Amino acid sequence: MTDAPRVELTPAAAELVRRLRDAHGPLMFHQSGGCCDGSAPMCFPAGEFRTGAADVLLQELAVAGVAEPVSFWMSKSQYELWSHTRLVVDVVEGRGSGFSLEAPEGVRFLIRSRLVGAQPSTG
Repeated sequence: MTDAPRVELTPAAAELVRRLRDAHGPLMFHQSGGCCDGSAPMCFPAGEFRTGAADVLLQELAVAGVAEPVSFWMSKSQYELWSHTRLVVDVVEGRGSGFSLEAPEGVRFLIRSRLVGAQPSTG
C-alpha cells in the first residue's frame, strides 16, 4: 500500500461522473493546485490531459455504473502539501473552469479534505 491519500467521490459527484462518462467516454481527473480554477479538480476525457513526471497518480476510482476506473492525478508539488489528507471530490452549483467537462452543466467539482485518520464531520 502506498502513502497516497485515499480519494473518494460524494454521491453527487459520482452521479455527475456517470453523466459525464455517458456523454464523453472514459474520464480522468487532474488536480494541479494552481491559482484560480487550477486549485479545483479538473475532469477531462481520459488521456486528454497529458500527465508526466511532475504528476502523481493517487488512485483509480471505481464508480458504480462506469465500466472503467477514473484516474485521479495530482501535481507532485500539490501532493507534497496534501499527502496527509483524505480527498473527497464533491460537486456544487456554480460555474467552474471552462476546461473541465462539468462547466456547461452549471456545476463544478471541488475538493473537501480532512486529515488522514480524522473522522468525517457530522454537521
